[in-house]
Parts: sequence; C-alpha cells; structure tokens
Amino acid sequence: MVKLVLRFVKPYKKQVILAPIFKLFEAIFEILLPTIMILIVDKGIKIRSTSYILEIGGIMLLIATLGVASAFTCQYFSSIASQGFGTILRRELFKKIGTLSYNEIDEYGTASLINRVTNDVNQLQLALAMFMRLAIRVPFLCIGGVTMALFLDVKLAIILIVSIPIFAIVLYLIMSRTLPLYKTVQKRLDKLALILRENLSGIRVIRAFSMVQYEKERFQKSNEIQTNTSVRVGKISALMNPITSVIMNFSILFILWFGAIRVNNGLLTNGKIIAFINYTNSVLSALIIVANLIVTFTKASASGVRVNEIFDTKSSIEYNENLAVDNISKQKTALIKFENVSFAYKNAKKSSISNFSFEIEKGETVGIIGSTGSGKTTLINLIPRLYDATEGKVLINGIDVREYPKEEIGNKIGVVPQKSILFSGTIAENIRWGKEDATMEEVKWAANIAKASEFIERFPTKYDTKISQGGVNVSGGQKQRLAIARALVRKPEILIMDDSLSALDYATDAALRSDLKRSTKGMTVIMVSQRISTIKASDKIIVLDNGKISGIGNHRELMRSCNVYKEIYNSQLSKESDRDEEE
Repeated sequence: MVKLVLRFVKPYKKQVILAPIFKLFEAIFEILLPTIMILIVDKGIKIRSTSYILEIGGIMLLIATLGVASAFTCQYFSSIASQGFGTILRRELFKKIGTLSYNEIDEYGTASLINRVTNDVNQLQLALAMFMRLAIRVPFLCIGGVTMALFLDVKLAIILIVSIPIFAIVLYLIMSRTLPLYKTVQKRLDKLALILRENLSGIRVIRAFSMVQYEKERFQKSNEIQTNTSVRVGKISALMNPITSVIMNFSILFILWFGAIRVNNGLLTNGKIIAFINYTNSVLSALIIVANLIVTFTKASASGVRVNEIFDTKSSIEYNENLAVDNISKQKTALIKFENVSFAYKNAKKSSISNFSFEIEKGETVGIIGSTGSGKTTLINLIPRLYDATEGKVLINGIDVREYPKEEIGNKIGVVPQKSILFSGTIAENIRWGKEDATMEEVKWAANIAKASEFIERFPTKYDTKISQGGVNVSGGQKQRLAIARALVRKPEILIMDDSLSALDYATDAALRSDLKRSTKGMTVIMVSQRISTIKASDKIIVLDNGKISGIGNHRELMRSCNVYKEIYNSQLSKESDRDEEE
C-alpha cells in the first residue's frame, strides 16, 4: 500500500509534508495549554488577581487560536493531497483497465473492477488523509502527555503508565477480531455489487420471465449476509468506546483519589491535578484514535492489495508499436488467413475452435454460420485481436496480427458486436465513436447505408437526438443500425458484423446488405448470422459445427457438399423454395 501511495502522491509532495507539520504545531499548542492552566489555578486564583488571570487567559486564547489555525491549515493541505491522489489513482486505474484484454476483464468481472475503482480507491484516499492529519499528532500527544505527566508528578504518573498497557490489551483483543471481518465485508461487497449490476442491466429479462421475486430473494440473501457480517463487526467495534471510557474514567478516579491525598500532604497543587487529568485524557483519547487509525489502515491495506492486483496484471495481449506499413508483404497474399488456429478460453477444459485454416480475399463478402456455441464469435474475435490464438496464426496481409500496432489494426477493422452498446450522448456523437473527426456528411453517409437515417430523420432533433444510457430509448433494431453506422463511418478495410442484423426485419436486412455491397467497394465484409437469407449471397460461406469447420464454399457448393449447412437451410426455408433452388 505504501508504494502505491508514494507512486501517485508525488505531485502533492509539498502538501503531504506541510499538513503533518501544521498538525504537529496544533499538538504542541494542545500540550502547552494544561501547563499554562496551572498558572491560573495555582497563582492567579490563589492571589485573586483578575489582571493576572486575564493576562494568562489571553495567552491561552492566543495559543488555542494558533492551534485552530494550524488544524485548519492541515485540513486544507490534507484535503488537496488526498483528493488529488484519489483523482490520479482512479484515472491511472481506469487507464490500466483499458489496456487489459478480454481474458483479464473476464477473470476479474465488471462488478469487482467497478468496486476497485470506486470503493477501494476511496479507502486509500481516506487512509492518506487520516495519515496526514493524525500519524504525527497522535504519537506526539501520547509521548508528550506521558512526559508532561512525569514532569508534574512521577508517582501519580504511574497510574497513567499502568492504564496504557491495559488500554492497549483491550484494543488488541477488539481489533484482532474485527480486522479479518473488515476484509470479509469488502469481499462480500463485490458479490453484492455483482448481483445488483446483473439486476439493473437485466431488468427487462427478469420481468419478461417473471423472475422478480427470485431476484429479490437472491439480493436479499446476499444483502443479509453482508449486513450480518457488518453488524457482527459493528457489535465488536462498539465495545471499544464503553470499555475504553471505563478505563479512562477509572484512571481519572484514581488520579483524583491519590492526587487529593498528595494535595493534602502538600506534595501537589490543585492546578497540577487539573493539568494531570487533561494529560490523561489526551493520552488515552489518542490511543482510541490509534485504534481507529489501525482499522482504517487495515481496510486501506486490503484495498491496496486489490488495486495493486490490477496494476500488476500483465495483459495477455501486448502490441508491437514498431511495425511500419512498409514491412507489410508486397507479395500477393490473402487479406485474412487462418493457419491451423485453435483457441481455448482461460480455465476452459477444451478448445472453442480447433485447427481452423482458411483464407479470405480482399473485397470478399464472407458469411459465417453455425449452431449456437459452434465458435462463430470466437473466430471473429481473433481477427481484431480481442483474444490471441492459443495455437496457430491469424494473418492480415501476410503479417501475424500479433505484430501489428494497436492503432493500425484498429484502423483496418470495424467491428459491430453481437450486443449493440450505445453510450449516453447524441446520435451523431455515438456514430462518431467510429471516427472522432468525421464530418456531418460522413455521419449521414454511414447512417444511410446502415438504414439508420430512416428513423433518425423522424426524430424532431434528428442527429442531435439524445441517446439515454445504454440506448434504452431506441429499439433493438435501431441500436443495431446505429452500431453498424458507427463501424462504417471509419471506412475500414475489414468490416466484421457479429449477428448484428438479427433484430432487423427481412426487408431492411436485404436493403442494408444491398447498399453495403454497392457503397463499400473493396471493403471485406465478414457477417456472422443465424439466418441463411442473410449470408446466402456471400462470396464465401464458412460453416461451423461444434468448434470445427464443417464446410467452406458458396451457397450452391455447400448445398451439395455440406450436410450441416443443408440441415440449417432446410430448417429455415420451405421445401418449395428448396426445390426452386435445386432447379
């Protein structure tokens, strides 16, 4: 945790140094006050000198004012440093998450990553603020208080010295039971966040399947486990204040008892007794703060480990930033080539795709079809290098995709994912995700080909229409068309569409494919689909079955040679259309 803090707090070095210094000044002024009080009680009151009392009182007021000013200054510097540290840490953590591949993101889970960026960073931010405010003040008050107590009366100070280890034992017993529970609370918070995220993102599905009650019970169960753990740790922690108060009050009682005896014997003055009680309160109160600091630092330590896990995670996909365009093979070669490619997801028992070998030429329209779970999405995810093949090579223009710089491979390929995701903002802004500097003409061109302009023009504000978070104010088909426009606006060399026409009616589907072929000359289009009608006219169709290639060819060739394709075709089209096709 310390290394993590030091790494991101450097821009606020001055504030981190000055804040504890001003807090030390406050502690010094606080230690001085009880000693000065002795002068008022033992001298001013004794000689009944109002002017002397006012004079010493004025000094005390000045010291108290300086102490308050020091405290405010410390608060100011510590707030700037801790908030700045939290801002930098969140930014760098978010940036790091952006470099992780799908493998690492799948491993951590979205809910856990969100918790690390929010809750865990907040814990670290709080720990830094508490450190600057209290890490120097508290030890100084403890040591200074005991020293001043010994200076006032050594024998009476024994009571304070004896009470400190008793105090420490109580704190240890409480904390030894609460600290492991605090770590458990943070882990269970991840689980609760996961359930909450699933419910909020899948509310339509939950309601469609009448699973609201089930999800309520699932959330309630997780919430109760979280609550019970929090209550348990809260009950144990709640013992701290009453037990420490009892110890503190008994200490003061003994000081008053034995102090009174020493006052009667003329060995101690009333003012020193008052000062002694103040020092006892300061020391024992500081010990309570120490306990709270340890709890805060323990939580922060657990959070630091979780945050460091992200920073220490090395992405399984690393990009080569040195490949020049000149290095691309000048020889005539297929645009995309799979050479004996196999891929298995992390911790999977078997490969999702096995020994894939095929070629796609520049300008071809390629359809990919197969049953659910046959490896269609896995296959296309290997082309833009969302995952790396576990065996074999994926080549673009004769160069392994692993050798391409990230920016270059991103510019070559436009992807329309299976699940169309839109972001809050206007329609034009969403389309410009594909090309940041796209002109309005380019945006309209892409929207027209994607058949999105049909519904966009019906909105009162057209391309300035606001899209709600997640695109909930547009239909599934409209989302798909906007996602297609977003990929088209960059005019990529390779366009990959992962079942992204599934929500469109047949007429719109056909019109979109027709415009796409006519307006994107030279673009290689790869379409994953469950519909025969969508990929039927493709130059090449790749048929997958259970992670293997069952057939490659055009529609007529596959109808003659591939049983899997023929079965899919027969299941979707009538026997009459089948006979017409054979004729």
